[in-house]
Amino acid sequence: MPVFTYKAIPHGAVSTQAVTGTLTADSPRQARDTLRARGLTIQQVAAHSASTPFSLRRLRLPGRRHQTKTVIFIGELSTLLGAGIPLLDAIDTILKQHHGPFHHTILQLRDRIAAGIGLADAMREQPGVFDELTITITEVGENSGTLDTVLAQLAGFKQRSQQFKGRVANALIYPCIVLLLGVAVSLFLMTFVLPNMLNALIEADRELPLITRLVKSCSDFLIYRWWLIVAAVAVGGLGLIAISRSGHCRYQWHRVQLRLPAIGMLIRKQAIARVAMVIATLMRSGVEFVRAIQIAQRTTHNLALRQALRQCEAAVHAGQDIADGLEDTGAFPPTVLQIFSVGQQSGKLESMLDRLASDYDQQVALASQRLGAMLEPFLILIMVFMVGAILFATILPILETANVF
Repeated sequence: MPVFTYKAIPHGAVSTQAVTGTLTADSPRQARDTLRARGLTIQQVAAHSASTPFSLRRLRLPGRRHQTKTVIFIGELSTLLGAGIPLLDAIDTILKQHHGPFHHTILQLRDRIAAGIGLADAMREQPGVFDELTITITEVGENSGTLDTVLAQLAGFKQRSQQFKGRVANALIYPCIVLLLGVAVSLFLMTFVLPNMLNALIEADRELPLITRLVKSCSDFLIYRWWLIVAAVAVGGLGLIAISRSGHCRYQWHRVQLRLPAIGMLIRKQAIARVAMVIATLMRSGVEFVRAIQIAQRTTHNLALRQALRQCEAAVHAGQDIADGLEDTGAFPPTVLQIFSVGQQSGKLESMLDRLASDYDQQVALASQRLGAMLEPFLILIMVFMVGAILFATILPILETANVF
């Protein structure tokens, strides 16, 4: 929907008290009608320079930063509603604190609510901004009259989710940087330093040691056959893209991820913790388990675990207990099965799932730190070995020529 800027005067005010702002409308005429309905005398209405279609603006929003703003918006909205401020006034207050694309997101949300639709329905029109979990919990809060409470729970969930998201990947960042630096230094030595230092020996027909000849062969390949490496990387990248777009290949790769030593268990626990948090949050908000597990499936990135949740949903529909349905999938540890079994029998499934998510979160954080601590010295040794071998291969013939040995 296009965005328009306006300059108008409130009824009864003087011309020096003109107000400016933006609003969304299907046409300039609709924008003027909306302003008149607000009791404003219009001076100017013009299409905003950034009024590209909302779907395109949404694509330009940076993912992680945009998610953070969404969490802040939900938290602030719950606080204002809890203080007794009407929904539209609360959104107007929040609107003043944001600029850029997210400002237009909130503005469109506000205008749709002012047009008479509910908050959840307005969010549903912007699926790239508000996920299904947010929409469902908001809808439950509107229907039950506890919108401020459920939004506070949702904001807490979103904050916890951001805190432990990607703990495994974060733990591997530093070791990967060390490895990349080692490769970069090795390439520099092999393509610039080694050829220049050995040219004089080669021109003098000196016999080079075996290790020097091996490293020199690798150096020549990098210098004169670099295009083969580039082609191989390009083909490999295109192959990975093709595989990632194939549902069956992605599913098999995700199954392999869960079976990897050390990392596989971390990936599994991190995914299970997120599923437990989603189900607990939804059930606490009044959503039935089957609906909660359907939404949990969409928040699970690992296709193998998503398929397991889908099988559990079918089993529960068929009349099985939750724990039995999960056990039949073979994708969940015994601890998880026991928690679902005891939680279902005691009626405290939400609180037990919260404890499970918190416990798994701590386990993933600790194991990720240990994994990073173990990988760092190992990769440093690999870097030292690579660089040392190249330097040794470069210096050895020079020392032999000088009759040091």
